[in-house]
Amino acid sequence: MDSKIKSILEEYAQRYETSDFLHDDPSRFMHQVEGRQNKEVAAFVASCLSYGSRKQFMPKIQALLDYADNDMYNWIKQDYYKDSFKEDDKSCFYRLYNFSMMYKLFESLHNLLIEYESIGNFVKRNSSDGLSAIKAITSYSAKTGIETIIPKNTTSACKRVCMFLRWMVRDNSPVDIGLWSDFIDKRTLIVPLDTHVLQEANKLHLINNKTASMSVAIKLTEKLRDIFPDDPLKGDFALFGYGVNQ
Repeated sequence: MDSKIKSILEEYAQRYETSDFLHDDPSRFMHQVEGRQNKEVAAFVASCLSYGSRKQFMPKIQALLDYADNDMYNWIKQDYYKDSFKEDDKSCFYRLYNFSMMYKLFESLHNLLIEYESIGNFVKRNSSDGLSAIKAITSYSAKTGIETIIPKNTTSACKRVCMFLRWMVRDNSPVDIGLWSDFIDKRTLIVPLDTHVLQEANKLHLINNKTASMSVAIKLTEKLRDIFPDDPLKGDFALFGYGVNQ
């Protein structure tokens, strides 16, 4: 690892992993609600909608929290979402997602919460590290038919699932809330890889790949582990900061 690149990324990680990061990031929504189970659900739903333009998806996530009166856990578990979302409503909710797709997502989450009581319990019972947690979530997607929102396997980079897990697992952070740090080691997390992160990682010669996939995400995570051995996803903030400064 080039010492200059290492020092650049260490500097950007420290500079950008601050509470100010929350202002324009979907991670802010889990900080807006109270209660462990509620934070998990709010974070999960926020991660599902986090694609495209932030100016467009951030108000959509806020609208869902408004529907739920900031209690998305009970809003979904008690079937209150059915007041606003109908199974046969094909009108657009956000970009590729219509109201019917969102209904199906909420229905699958409702069933998960009834069976396991919380998303955390589901992940704890079905995984032991970062990669197996991704596989548990994607397998549940495949089983419940919500693969239009959550990937059905780990062929793709599963960026939003990896981001959700970063939020839930990393502790001692002003951004990530570490609710699952007691059963998933943050050293096993996989970096949330999208086109932007891929571009920055290539510029820094951390990787040499043109398309995002799980294998590339794992390869990049290994490079970040060389810089941040105890917490490789500090590198997520570092790459974000590098991109901003470019």
